[in-house]
Amino acid sequence: MPKAKHKIVVLGFMGNCPIAGVIWQAIHYIVGLQRLGHDVYYIEDTSRVPYDPVAYTLTEDTTYVGKVLAELADEFGFAGKWAFSPRYRSREETLGPLSRVQVNELYRDADALLNICGSHELNEDLLLSNRLVYVESDPGVEQIKVDNGEKSTIDFLSRHCALFTFGENIGRPEFPVPLHGFTWLPTRQPVVLDLWQTSAPPASGAAFTSIANLATGGKKDIEWRGETYIWSKLPEFERFRLAPEKAGEDFELATNFKEFDLAARFHGARWRSVSPDPMSVAYHDYEAYVKQSKGEFTVAKDQYVRLNTGWFSDRSACYLAAGRPVITQQTGFTRLYGGHEGLFSFESIDDVVTAVKAINADYDRHSRVATSIAHEWFDSDKVVGSMLDRIGLG
Repeated sequence: MPKAKHKIVVLGFMGNCPIAGVIWQAIHYIVGLQRLGHDVYYIEDTSRVPYDPVAYTLTEDTTYVGKVLAELADEFGFAGKWAFSPRYRSREETLGPLSRVQVNELYRDADALLNICGSHELNEDLLLSNRLVYVESDPGVEQIKVDNGEKSTIDFLSRHCALFTFGENIGRPEFPVPLHGFTWLPTRQPVVLDLWQTSAPPASGAAFTSIANLATGGKKDIEWRGETYIWSKLPEFERFRLAPEKAGEDFELATNFKEFDLAARFHGARWRSVSPDPMSVAYHDYEAYVKQSKGEFTVAKDQYVRLNTGWFSDRSACYLAAGRPVITQQTGFTRLYGGHEGLFSFESIDDVVTAVKAINADYDRHSRVATSIAHEWFDSDKVVGSMLDRIGLG
């Protein structure tokens, strides 16, 4: 076998938060890097107590974490190359095949450590590396914190050798927040395309679907220059609640409506709903849900929309890879790709109605275009390869 090109550590949180969306996000980086010929390791090194999605609770018990990570490692080719360090118990303790000594050797020796979603707070061991790379999936927040002069954020970002962001308009005139000397490199979610490929068309009666957590409160809302930018997707779903009724067909949302009145309002406007809990635990059920859908209809967070970030959903990219057309809220991403045929953007309910009619008029064509967009813009070989090129590891 040819020698691996580079030794790369993926720092994620799919043990700390082992739900399907988080798992797939990290797996695409791990497998994408492997397929480019790199020697890939997966590490979680955190003081945060993990979440158990079966028991619906935070717990210091790492039994579930160990089970999930071991299964993922066996399935996706990183067995023997992972560790979970529960720093809330001990700096020295690790779960998995790698000891603390081996983890620290990786930190010293690796050509890059990808801090996915900025999931890892900096500790004395991680700072053994000068090759930390920040990958931001939620654009706007960190840039506002810097503009607001938040020292902890400035210090945190400054310890990374490169900053990547899903906000592909950041640093351009379309994005209003000053960057204060930080260089943000545009990227997007990589997708290992064959993991989502399906030749089966959706069944008769399949709906436009999406998967969303509507229970988030205001803790992640952010203030900037006298305005509040909202984290939760619920206000945006409320704005477009009548979209399926106007389009003349049912949409479906995998979510937990916490309030009866809220559920009634949506169900009365031709929304179906299913529980997201089983597919959150079983990541292949999540995959199957995407593949069995007619397409995706979803909104974006107010933060992404009003700041014109150019953000695009990692989940929506998986719908495209499965050949499922996507109708999603405009964030400025159409400067680069999509907007019509296979991937539609909307700013009004009328835009949604137009998109639904177009897809229904020639579903096969829009399915093919959706797949081609995924291949052109989200193929892990291209996305991850471009990232590595820009940090000198091409």
